[in-house]
Amino acid sequence: MDFIDQLQALSARIQKQISITTTEEATKNAFVMPFIQALGYDVFDPSEVIPEYTADVGSKKGEKVDYAISIEGQPTMLFECKTCAANLQESHAAQLRRYFHVTEARIGVLTNGAKYMFFSDLDEPNIMDSKPFMEIDLLDLEEQLVSELKKLAKSTFELDTMLSTANNLKYSREIKTYLDVQRLAPSSEFVKLVISEAYPGPKTQQVVEQFTPIVKQAFSSLISDRINDRLKSALDTNAEFVSQDPLPTTEEEKNVDEKGIVTTGEELEGFYIVRAILRNVIDIDRVTHRDTKSYFGILLDDNNRKPICRLHFNARQKYIGIIDEGKNETRHPIDSLSEIYNYTDLIRESLLLYEDAETAN
Repeated sequence: MDFIDQLQALSARIQKQISITTTEEATKNAFVMPFIQALGYDVFDPSEVIPEYTADVGSKKGEKVDYAISIEGQPTMLFECKTCAANLQESHAAQLRRYFHVTEARIGVLTNGAKYMFFSDLDEPNIMDSKPFMEIDLLDLEEQLVSELKKLAKSTFELDTMLSTANNLKYSREIKTYLDVQRLAPSSEFVKLVISEAYPGPKTQQVVEQFTPIVKQAFSSLISDRINDRLKSALDTNAEFVSQDPLPTTEEEKNVDEKGIVTTGEELEGFYIVRAILRNVIDIDRVTHRDTKSYFGILLDDNNRKPICRLHFNARQKYIGIIDEGKNETRHPIDSLSEIYNYTDLIRESLLLYEDAETAN
């Protein structure tokens, strides 16, 4: 199972079990250990995942952090766990900060099983930062952060790379937070900066007050324009065409497979994006794929009579083909895998054709 699929499966489990998971120990067993396991670490190997890791703090002996991840014999990540009902606060981070200071770990993780806050020592060596460089909420998973989280996995973990990523993520978060605040309520300093090119005169308080609503409106308009550009691109039908190719039989697909079809990593990545789109609509284990010489097919229930969409990635111009009610395919050109998300509604509609038919029967 792909990494994102594991996270989505864990997210589904949390949604079902969070109301009955009332203790810290239950949270660790039901949610935190599977999360660590999804990262590729063996939770049953105490030399790799060390429970109740001793982190003596000054005169306090026997202080223990819930889990330490050991890489090449050195504690590298610390996990401090709270009950899933806990609203993670600074007091919880302070406890983790004490443990962080007396170990050689470079990554500290504070979690309640659903939310994970990742810290490092980017500001001052061996002193855990006051703000996390990344936050992951499994109940509201941000797809773009999954690739960053995967860098902490056992198979890909490199400390220097991770710390560089952490540094970028930290400042990116702070910049986005700052811009979001300025979007809603521009400060005088921000207004002066923005109008410096447009207004050459003195930036008096009166001028700043005059331009503040203009800057706010321009900021909102810029965002709206970018969203509209994306929508226009997604809805542009000029480059679309309809294919009337009949759907192949199972035997036809079998013969193609016997000729040695190579499934590319790009096709699999597209498949996982489609599964991510459908995860809130259907059990994603029902979404499967079959590769053919002409296209990479994504199916419901591994049934070639229930095609959801097709990926045409064998030529320079890539297409995603959406299947309609008449089993016809409409191809839409895409330049990057992320553009598959532009067709979320159409992909879901294609799937629901079969679900609605089953309900009607």
